[in-house]
Amino acid sequence: MGKKIVRLVTLVLSMFVLATSGNVVMAQQYPIKPIKLIVPFPPAGATDVMGRAIAQKLSEGLGQTVLVENHHGAGSTIGTDLVAKATPDGYTLLLASGSLAIAVNLYSKLGFDMMKSFAPVSLVGHVPHMLVVHPSVPANSVKELIALAKAKPGQLTAASQGNGTLSHLELELFMTAAGINMLHVPYKGSNNVMPDLLAGNVSVFLTAFLRPCR
Repeated sequence: MGKKIVRLVTLVLSMFVLATSGNVVMAQQYPIKPIKLIVPFPPAGATDVMGRAIAQKLSEGLGQTVLVENHHGAGSTIGTDLVAKATPDGYTLLLASGSLAIAVNLYSKLGFDMMKSFAPVSLVGHVPHMLVVHPSVPANSVKELIALAKAKPGQLTAASQGNGTLSHLELELFMTAAGINMLHVPYKGSNNVMPDLLAGNVSVFLTAFLRPCR
């Protein structure tokens, strides 16, 4: 069961796409002005780190400044909506994650159409997640963590990157499959989770690590 969950989560998290707003019309002299790369997550998180690395390489390759802007919230839909409404001229890019793919099932109303508002450009990386716990948690394996959670229902705290994010949904999937109940603590991005996790203020976190495409 554990292997199936890991495979499912990995497949979902592998949906990492660099997209542009609308049907882009490129001029021959493109780019003639700075480009905005919208990261719909807070600074210093996995998506932001990758976005800044991409922006640097794009700047070098295109000979034009690529500016990273963070517009986070609502499971990445705030930044995504901003890009969807931008002028479709190729100067506003979106670094999207699997959260975009699940947003259509979590929100009854979105200001954009997943299939019509964006033009995919390239897969830029995979971001698998891993399950980590604070050293004070007496569990050295997933099996031991499940046993502990069953013995203490609702007492272990489990952090996520925010309501409606992939880390939240995979946490719910894990708890449902394992038949356990942990207290969900939503944060505004993984960078806000780590200090509390290291301090022992939360017990469990499903966190991402970067694996760029080659």
